Amino acid sequence: MTKTIRFRRLLQSQELEFLIEAHNGLSAKIGEEAGFSGLWASGLCLAAQYGVRDSNEASWTQVLEMLEFMSDATSVPILLDGDTGYGNFNNLRRLVAKLEQRGVAAVCIEDKLFPKKNSFINGGAQPLEEIDEFCGKIKAGKDAQRDDDFSIVARVEALVAGWGQGEALTRAAAYAEAGADAILIHSAQSTAAEVLLFKQEWGDRAPVVIVPTKYYATPTETFRAAGFSVVIWANHMLRAAVTSMQSAAATLMREQNLMSIEDRVASVGEVFRLQGAAELQEAEDRYLPQVGRSARAVVLAASRGDELGELTESRPKALIEVRGKPLLQHIVDAYNAVGVKDISVVRGYSKEAFDLDGVSYVDNDEHASTGELYSLACALAEPDAGTGRASGEEVLLVSYGDVLFHKYIPQVLLEADGDLVVVVDTRWEESANLERHADYVECSAPDSRRGFYTTVQLVRVASQLPEEQLHGEWTGFFKISAAARERVRALVDKLLCAPENRTAQIPVLLNALLEAGEEVRVVYIAGHWLDVDTLADVVHAGSF
Repeated sequence: MTKTIRFRRLLQSQELEFLIEAHNGLSAKIGEEAGFSGLWASGLCLAAQYGVRDSNEASWTQVLEMLEFMSDATSVPILLDGDTGYGNFNNLRRLVAKLEQRGVAAVCIEDKLFPKKNSFINGGAQPLEEIDEFCGKIKAGKDAQRDDDFSIVARVEALVAGWGQGEALTRAAAYAEAGADAILIHSAQSTAAEVLLFKQEWGDRAPVVIVPTKYYATPTETFRAAGFSVVIWANHMLRAAVTSMQSAAATLMREQNLMSIEDRVASVGEVFRLQGAAELQEAEDRYLPQVGRSARAVVLAASRGDELGELTESRPKALIEVRGKPLLQHIVDAYNAVGVKDISVVRGYSKEAFDLDGVSYVDNDEHASTGELYSLACALAEPDAGTGRASGEEVLLVSYGDVLFHKYIPQVLLEADGDLVVVVDTRWEESANLERHADYVECSAPDSRRGFYTTVQLVRVASQLPEEQLHGEWTGFFKISAAARERVRALVDKLLCAPENRTAQIPVLLNALLEAGEEVRVVYIAGHWLDVDTLADVVHAGSF
């Protein structure tokens, strides 16, 4: 059933029906979820959410844009408060066409002059449009509609303008004769006497809609007994939001903390639900490449970083700030950017300082007397950290907690074939020129265009190599496939049985894998990563 048919059935229902005001996609969805069978896109509220007056200061195209979001967000029909139709008969014709294109079921137009002013602002002094001209506008709108069930509601302002019941009835009759599908009779009085008298005189010539904003104390049963078709709660969603926002803003300004309001506002999760975040996640699973979806990153961040002196007295190196946030947060963000959301951080020194969201933690409580190999063993002993996946189900990406990198590095690592893969930087001279420690590598072939057609294998890793055998610097990135994980874990455990290996670094494992006959594939890159080891590196990281 189309939205236009559903709205027409509301007008023709034998029961009293109700519409609630909505002014954007979120409020529209809330109104539908509350159980309302239709929505009133209030002109006052649409203007107010833009922060402008209800005097046609929001253009009709801006109103259309918001209506499109509202229509997309809901399945119930929307009746637009179309003011005066934004001009003459020609403007209304175009408006009707655009509303139909956006799935809006109906429009209500009022018989005041453009630009309109809200009926409750000096309403008695507002002029009304000539009956014949307004009737011509209604006819033009009906002729313009392509859907026979699209509805035009004619809003009679004679009572608000002080012209009396006779004028209101005359206008309503003319508007119905011109083709209006319903009459909205408006009143600014604090009781319902005017609209009840109108309905008594009008009878059932056409459905009658009311907006009891001013005569809110009238029992709803009175409207039902009088035979009205639809009641519109015209601006209460916006007014409720304004009160809540004012209270929250004042409280936050006064108390300067969130504790006093956090339990009184919607959770971020509820906002995500209303936005349809779950549907997007399901769609991503169906349509996006699965790169990173079955991958877990292990970030080795147990060491203090003694070489940074006072910077790491109370926090580990992975938590020093770079451009306003911890180094580790940059690492997490880069992994997240390529779809790796399951991230385990091996912490040790000052472990209580780690408080990042979206990661799980594995503790190396012997960090002071152990090295990277031991930290990796801690992570491999807890393969389900973070998501609860079955052991061996995902690829592992191993990297360091003090290495900044561009997101394309884990991307190419995930896409590379092979059970064991490392990333090698061909710009090894930069580390050599700085006279710093580096893990240099010899490979089965140097970086060249032939690398696109052949698989390059790792030969060995060492802190020093003859230049003719030196093909690059290992960046600290190491991929372990699900198929190879158990072999790697067993070898790590075997290596750690030797006391001297408790302080060993990951290159010891890489060389041991090669000695055991494993093939370790090499992916070459040229820069785009930074090992933060010194104070100079910290400065450089600010512009990385």
